[in-house]
Amino acid sequence: MATASEPSRPSVGRRIGRAALIVAAGVFLSRALGLVRDIVFAAVLGADQFTDEYQVAFLIPDFLNYLLAGGYMAITFIPILSRYLADGDEQGGWEAFGAIARPVGAGMVVLVAIAWVAAEPLISLIEPGFTESEVARATRLTRIVLPAQVFFVVGSLFMAVQYARERFLVPTLAPIIYNLGIIAGGVLLNLGDDKTPDGFAWGVLAGAIVGNFAVQAWGASRVGWKMTRGRIDLTHRDFRDYLVLAVPLMLGQSLVVLDEQLGRSLGSLLEEPGAISWLQFARRTMLVPVGVIAQAAGVAAYPYLARLFSEGRHRELAATMSKALRYVAVFSVAAAGLIVALSIPIVEVLYERGRWTSIDTVETAGALLFFGLGIPLWGIQQLLARGFYARREMWIPVVTGTAATVGAIPLYLVLLNAFEVRGLAAASTLALAGYTAALAIIWYRRTGSEWLRPVVRSAGRATPLAAIGAVAAWGTGELVRNALDGFTGALVAAVAGAIVFLAAAATTAAGIDRFRSRAARGEVA
Repeated sequence: MATASEPSRPSVGRRIGRAALIVAAGVFLSRALGLVRDIVFAAVLGADQFTDEYQVAFLIPDFLNYLLAGGYMAITFIPILSRYLADGDEQGGWEAFGAIARPVGAGMVVLVAIAWVAAEPLISLIEPGFTESEVARATRLTRIVLPAQVFFVVGSLFMAVQYARERFLVPTLAPIIYNLGIIAGGVLLNLGDDKTPDGFAWGVLAGAIVGNFAVQAWGASRVGWKMTRGRIDLTHRDFRDYLVLAVPLMLGQSLVVLDEQLGRSLGSLLEEPGAISWLQFARRTMLVPVGVIAQAAGVAAYPYLARLFSEGRHRELAATMSKALRYVAVFSVAAAGLIVALSIPIVEVLYERGRWTSIDTVETAGALLFFGLGIPLWGIQQLLARGFYARREMWIPVVTGTAATVGAIPLYLVLLNAFEVRGLAAASTLALAGYTAALAIIWYRRTGSEWLRPVVRSAGRATPLAAIGAVAAWGTGELVRNALDGFTGALVAAVAGAIVFLAAAATTAAGIDRFRSRAARGEVA
């Protein structure tokens, strides 16, 4: 029990809530800047074979990042560091940092060097629809972006140090600075008449060095991290522990990871120049609400979930996950309704300027509609996956995701042939539905079905409200767009549609509550 001189710490729920607000604000700003980045990109370059080449330039670098579990560095390192911090052995934690950072950083340098040499034949292989000149340009862009992966991977360890210390502000700056770097590079290196994606690629490298590495090293030092000397030791206990957690993530590239890669590769088979860009713009627009709602909740909750599991408080872990899932389900369903109903005016407002055409808008909005239906699935699977990671059951999301990926490839091919760009977006959502359902079944078999019922009730209540709001928003948007042309019409349609969506959903919810209240009093026959 806390004394007067030793005040009690806030509850886990309150601490997660505070962390989620910080992360959500950072994610919102970074996603907003990401949209600005895409708006600038679309205005400068439009959507054609040159922008497709830029999108493809990330295939190999992203794969290297996934291969060394770079995107999961925080997930794999936090349990290791938390063990030392719980024992009061801070120095041991910093030595563990070095034991992992040295071989992982060196491994990424080696992989980047190999990929630099092999980039051209690899792009020819994975983009069968590209011509020789398109392959050459994509190769040049790939070689600019490749070194950024070293800074992403090591920087993720610096972020993990801060997360383990329950410090979330500086890590949220990483994607913000990263996007600012891309915007600055794209604008400054495209001031002349010749427009190329090269400036955006150089901005990727600069943003990674500054935002994901330098600033995060400073943030880690502020919470106590100290550099330790040593050599690369592949037999070090902490490195072995890291491998136990990371190897499943390295070997099993789940559906969530490969979905974007499949879109890029299969999109090159379509005859329309810009097909890959349409998919990427639609996907990134959809990921804005996913990031603000689900990513914020997942990043904020994970350190606490890992600690609860380490302390054997499994029931409290399940209860915390249930609360987080209810929050994500409700807000994700609402976001899906808005995105689906207003996909055309949203794309018009964001991208239709400069070299971006009305055809680009129609195709991107069509893909966004199907991607939007998957927003709740993205949110739920992100939290469930982190729940398994907190329990150190890394193999479950990996094996499940790999199986879903293999099973989904025929679906991608069939829908690609039938519906082209929209088919790939629909395949993404359908495959993700199967993956999320499988994760949920396994999770609730482990934690108990009692924690599932409140999540289902929350999602079940939110879905009809979102559907009614979506119909009202779509009708409003169409009326406005028929009355007003151009950017003004699209902006008014988006804003008015969103207001009507909220009003219709709130009115319906209030009506349902009044009906239930009257029924409880026996006033309804």
